[in-house]
Amino acid sequence: MTGTCKLKLYFITSNKHKYMEVLRIAEKYGICLEMMPGMKFEIQSDSLEEISIYSAIENYKVLRKPLMVEDAGLFIKALNGFPGPYSSYVYKTIGINGILKLMEGVEDRRAYFMSVVTIIAEPIFIVEKGLVNGLISNEPRGSFGFGFDPIFIPEGSTKTFAEMTVEEKNKYSHRAKAVEKAFKRLLQLKDVVKT
Repeated sequence: MTGTCKLKLYFITSNKHKYMEVLRIAEKYGICLEMMPGMKFEIQSDSLEEISIYSAIENYKVLRKPLMVEDAGLFIKALNGFPGPYSSYVYKTIGINGILKLMEGVEDRRAYFMSVVTIIAEPIFIVEKGLVNGLISNEPRGSFGFGFDPIFIPEGSTKTFAEMTVEEKNKYSHRAKAVEKAFKRLLQLKDVVKT
């Protein structure tokens, strides 16, 4: 994106799917987003907010440029909020089929995805959350997306996230909600950003 760049922001992620989702929103706001993989400092915490903020601060100490970190989790009601902040680890270890096994015979399939976005663009420090309620499907469906997308059906849809295009997913997504709020605040304050 050239010519209409209001602000350049480094997105600390090595997840191309996540980057593509956020890029669509960044383009809408005139924010030039650059993917910066392999620098994600993560702590183990029960709080997505703590994880996102810690990662943003540690990365900022190294990069010293306007950056953004996003952390998300899937919270399943019948499993007392599991896997929550540990979603990435749970996905890598037991995966989608492991979650479906835990949900065998469970009638209450309510769940929600939460996203926490942290942006540091000195002197601005922004933390925003996004949440989407939905249900856990009985089997994986769809081939788009990543993580637990194939088993999450957002409220107001009959499709899983993995059955949606990026544009469709962004209409419902927890990540899109958090990013939209964060970008709106950032642009209101952009004139004070040190570049």
